[in-house]
Amino acid sequence: MKTKMLLGILALAAAAAGAHAQSANMGSAPNPTATPRVDQREANQERRIQQGVQSGQLTQREAARLENQHGRIERAEDKAKADGKVTARERAHLGNMQDRASHDIAREKHDRQRDMDHDGRKDRQHADRGNTERHQGKRR
Repeated sequence: MKTKMLLGILALAAAAAGAHAQSANMGSAPNPTATPRVDQREANQERRIQQGVQSGQLTQREAARLENQHGRIERAEDKAKADGKVTARERAHLGNMQDRASHDIAREKHDRQRDMDHDGRKDRQHADRGNTERHQGKRR
C-alpha cells in the first residue's frame, strides 16, 4: 500500500513538472526579430575599432570610414526587423555585410598607416625620405 501511494505521488510530481516545463517553454518562444549573433559581432567589431584608434593602428579617417560602414549595417538590421521577422535571407545578408566589415577592420589595422601621436594625421613612415642614395649623388 505504501508503495502504491509512493508511486502515485511520484507520478503526480512528474506530471506537474512536465506541465510546468511545457508552460515555461511556451512563454519563451523565440523572438522572430532577435539578432543576437549580429549584435554580438557588432559589439566585437566596435571594440576592435576603438582598440585600433587607441593603439594608433587606425587613423581617425580610417576609424570614421569603418564607423560609417557599421552605421550601414545597423540600418540594414533595422530594415530587416521592420516587418516583424528577420528571414534567413536577411540574416545571411547581414552576416555577409559583417564579414566584409571584419575584413576591412583587419586590413585597415594592419596597413602601414599609423597615428601613434593621436593628432588625427597619419604619421610619417620615414623622416629622411628625401635623403636617399639616389638623391645624394645629384647635388648641385
